[in-house]
Amino acid sequence: MRPKVSAILLLFHRGLWLMNTGKTIFSQVTEFLPMHTFRQCVERYSGNRKVQTFSCLDQFLCMIFAQLTYRESLRDIEACLRAQQSKLYHMGIRGRVSRSTLADANENRDWRIYADFAQSLIHTARQLYQNDDFGIDLQQTVYALDSTTVDLCLSVFPWAKFRKTKSAVKLHTLLDLRGNIPTFIHISDGKLHDVNVLDEIIPEPGSFYVMDRGYLDFARLYLLDQCGAFFVTRAKSNLGFRRLYSRPVDKSSGLQCDQTIVLITPKSAKEYPAHLRRIKFFDSENNKVLVFLTNDFTLPALTIAQLYRSRWQVELFFKWIKQHLRIKSFFGTSENAVKTQIWIAISVYVLVAIIKKKLKLEASLYTILQILSVSIFEKTPFLQMVTNRDVVVSQYNQTNQLKLFD
Repeated sequence: MRPKVSAILLLFHRGLWLMNTGKTIFSQVTEFLPMHTFRQCVERYSGNRKVQTFSCLDQFLCMIFAQLTYRESLRDIEACLRAQQSKLYHMGIRGRVSRSTLADANENRDWRIYADFAQSLIHTARQLYQNDDFGIDLQQTVYALDSTTVDLCLSVFPWAKFRKTKSAVKLHTLLDLRGNIPTFIHISDGKLHDVNVLDEIIPEPGSFYVMDRGYLDFARLYLLDQCGAFFVTRAKSNLGFRRLYSRPVDKSSGLQCDQTIVLITPKSAKEYPAHLRRIKFFDSENNKVLVFLTNDFTLPALTIAQLYRSRWQVELFFKWIKQHLRIKSFFGTSENAVKTQIWIAISVYVLVAIIKKKLKLEASLYTILQILSVSIFEKTPFLQMVTNRDVVVSQYNQTNQLKLFD
């Protein structure tokens, strides 16, 4: 045997001749996805029916890539992925990437595939964050309910009714404050009033639902009460009530009163016949007097005020996803394409939260996303990339590398 050939065989034998060593950052990230669950979601809605080349998984991975790298258009996605054609197979993308194929997939593949899969990721994330502290010493689960509006062009999105001159979609979100994980998301046109979303939520006994005055509907709040759930909301200035009892308060803390009341307006009294707790609090930071209504009579009044203040986390969540994920401009114009993109964006947010928790990363979600956006095709260990620590990877344990010799 010639010396050169024998040297090559020796390198193969020692595991040092590796043409495609390691996994891309993208592949390392998608390893945290439960693919069996994804296939079940696809099967549930016959997502791959009559599909020959570009599967639902190909579509999903392309859209994840677009979210992680802040792509602006389908043409942008196509150009970037085709420039890395040799790496697509190892990223899990088997079909040929083209903007027309991706546009058709977003238009026709049922958005509920990605909604159900996002709910599966949310379930995993909630289990990981269930013991996290959110600033208030409380054992019960606390949800913040709110909505955000994404403005759209009326001529391009005529199905998203909002006003005479423009369209919009609304994201109605129920946020678990332990980990800031969205547990319920309802996507509607801009005309749907916030209070109607309470009809879509299944109340969880013992949990707290914190919401602003837009959700003040006494019939729906009474249903929450009858289901064993607690609510904290703000009272309107024209609330008609009669005071039954007043509790002593420490006015130096900002509390002004803590009362047990009953509604006296005929319609309100019929819709909510039980007692309510009314708490008045002076917010010195904003120089405002806030009046809260709740059906909880056991927590300290100051804790109720703190619970309402924690509602601000859902506003920060909306601000975060609008700034760092692609949900303000869309790759398609149909209702199906818009909902598909939003649910995949939510999946990316929850996936990054899962990775952060499982790898015990100290970096913020924003930092992790920024790192991913510029290193998606690199083959550095993800943990090393995020923490700047050297990670020892055995070159003799390449799971995707064929072994010619044992």
